[in-house]
Amino acid sequence: MFGFSLPDSIAGPPGDGGTINLPAVFIVLAIMTLLVYGVRESARANSIMVLVKIAALLMFIVLGVGAFTSDNFTPFYGGEKEGFGGVVTAASIIFFAYIGFDAISTSGEETKNPGRDLPIAILVSLGVATVLYIIVAIVAVGALPSDQLAKSDAPLAAALRDGAGIEWGASLIAVGALVSITSVVLTIMYGQTRIFFAMCRDGLAPRRLAKVHPRYQTPVLITVGFGIFIARIAAVVPLAEIVVLVNIGTLFAFLICNIAVVVLRRTRPDLERGFRVPLVPFFPIIGAGLCIYLMLDLPGTTWWRFLIWLAIGVVIYFGYGRKHSRLQQGEVVAGEAEMK
Repeated sequence: MFGFSLPDSIAGPPGDGGTINLPAVFIVLAIMTLLVYGVRESARANSIMVLVKIAALLMFIVLGVGAFTSDNFTPFYGGEKEGFGGVVTAASIIFFAYIGFDAISTSGEETKNPGRDLPIAILVSLGVATVLYIIVAIVAVGALPSDQLAKSDAPLAAALRDGAGIEWGASLIAVGALVSITSVVLTIMYGQTRIFFAMCRDGLAPRRLAKVHPRYQTPVLITVGFGIFIARIAAVVPLAEIVVLVNIGTLFAFLICNIAVVVLRRTRPDLERGFRVPLVPFFPIIGAGLCIYLMLDLPGTTWWRFLIWLAIGVVIYFGYGRKHSRLQQGEVVAGEAEMK
């Protein structure tokens, strides 16, 4: 990028020909520090990064459309070998790009009017991102055949460099891709720390970990712990492996949420709800079915890793969480105080 590159030994994990992915470690630790510093500062930094990557995508569309040729869309499904199955496989992997939207829901306690603001934020951002993804995909394939795009670790940059012959544009797009990955990591880390914070507060994990910093008003112990843990994984595990593992975990969480909506409507119809899902049980059933459909197309090794993590989680829950949970001990949990 701009003629500068790090040695392979410190620029990639062992699976990608390196020894340690030092840039990934730096990005994760920088995001950890930002999350410790404060929610407002994190949101401001994320907004700036979102604007940068949207600007980069718009620039790509403008530059790439000049090299567009419809011949690159024949065959449309990438040949007889891939077919529609290849589309489904791609969908199960590209799902990683949509993970940030569920993280918005974890900020409910830090939102002034979550019942109104969160659904609007999720639906609007999801709609804008979907439209941009479709346009960018069309322009990218139109500028460079899909088989050539698949050979590159930076396909959008390759589309401008090899398809449109715009080297400076490819460099800027590479910067935009780096910013985009950073914003995704920020969103995921924010969501995970808030989920674990709620678990600790409700007794499913040690409550002392939910201690909030008196000045920054953030869960410092949880944030630092997650930051160090994620940095160690990012240092030695290839990004492609991380993506599919995160995907299957998130899809499973979505599956549980869809099922829970139906179950709670029947078992707790009197429960006060800040959000209501329309057309139950049809929407949750459709959502659950789509999650299962995408999960089944992920590699077998990803399933084994997921099942191992799930088993560890079950052991922790029955060994600690179930016994120490505030609900099990008859205490008032978050949200029930407002109902009474």
